[in-house]
Amino acid sequence: MIGLDIAIGILALSMLVTTYRMLTGPDDADRVVAADLLLFGAVGLIAVIGVRVAATFAFDIVLVATVVSFLAALSLARALTRGKR
Repeated sequence: MIGLDIAIGILALSMLVTTYRMLTGPDDADRVVAADLLLFGAVGLIAVIGVRVAATFAFDIVLVATVVSFLAALSLARALTRGKR
């Protein structure tokens, strides 16, 4: 249990640093990468909290959030490149 608490703290700290980077990023690509990292940090946090409280539904949320995050990253990459291949 102590290991899970440490993992929650580390994930929360990394999400805080990522939020700062997202707000102060020099360009749009930096902000997109930071937003993607923030969402994956949230997914990791949900997974660790799900293990901590033994909630089986948390893994369903993690699966859906991961797919949504992947699709969002693809669409944002497409928008940043303005559709060029």
